[in-house]
Amino acid sequence: MLPEAGGRPRPMRSRWPAAAGARRTGADAGAMRIVVAPDADAAARHAAGFVARRAARAVRARGRFALALSGGRTPLAMLQWLAREPVDWRRVELFQVDERAAPRGSGERNLSGLERLLLSRVPIPRAQVHAMPVDEPDLEAAAAAHAGTLAGALGEPPVLDLVHLGLGSDGHTASLMPGDAATRVADAWVAATDAHGGWRRMTLTLPAIDAARCVLWLVCGASKAPMLGRLMLGDPTIPAGLVRRDRARVVADEEAAALLPRRSAAPGRARS
Repeated sequence: MLPEAGGRPRPMRSRWPAAAGARRTGADAGAMRIVVAPDADAAARHAAGFVARRAARAVRARGRFALALSGGRTPLAMLQWLAREPVDWRRVELFQVDERAAPRGSGERNLSGLERLLLSRVPIPRAQVHAMPVDEPDLEAAAAAHAGTLAGALGEPPVLDLVHLGLGSDGHTASLMPGDAATRVADAWVAATDAHGGWRRMTLTLPAIDAARCVLWLVCGASKAPMLGRLMLGDPTIPAGLVRRDRARVVADEEAAALLPRRSAAPGRARS
């Protein structure tokens, strides 16, 4: 739960329709929901609570919770809050959304923050942590092998219960960068990318993300404000705008949401 007075999220806005020309599928209603928290920490705490509620629902329904977490700086606070949530970690299958092909233990590896802030604090069996194999010399072959890991754990197609995504100031999400061939992959669950920021990467593809039961976007900071508006409209010219919208929840802080028009909505907290 979010803090009380002074720390409540802005009432949830009405559903946002897709922009003209936005990517749609037969199952895509073209709408997204958003809740705006007063600051980044409150947004992180709300996002962690949302993940915990979805975990409980998945465990009740299917006996396990398949979760994929993104890297970057924005989710670090969410990981800390998530470690405090009453999640049955013995029932969690944990995957990465993306990873840099940096040396193991490097601060550039998303796994480093994940281990420090979450995995070292919760009783998840190590066999249920499916890190992306970016140490392999052939990153394309490693991506194909990891797709097999996904399918082996979750079936074909591999359906994750929740995929957590971030939003870059350039419109990227996961490691699906503008102009990278990985954004166009339609026949694989995992792909290797070109070098970005000095590192090649491994990433879930759009088909893998779109197969998920729920997508949770966590977007914080003023630098994300221009792209958040484009995400909410399903702008197909940015990678983030290509992700299906009908199963998505966006949690943003006030800075990221500063350029969004305020829309009327029923008062109260957004729920899962």
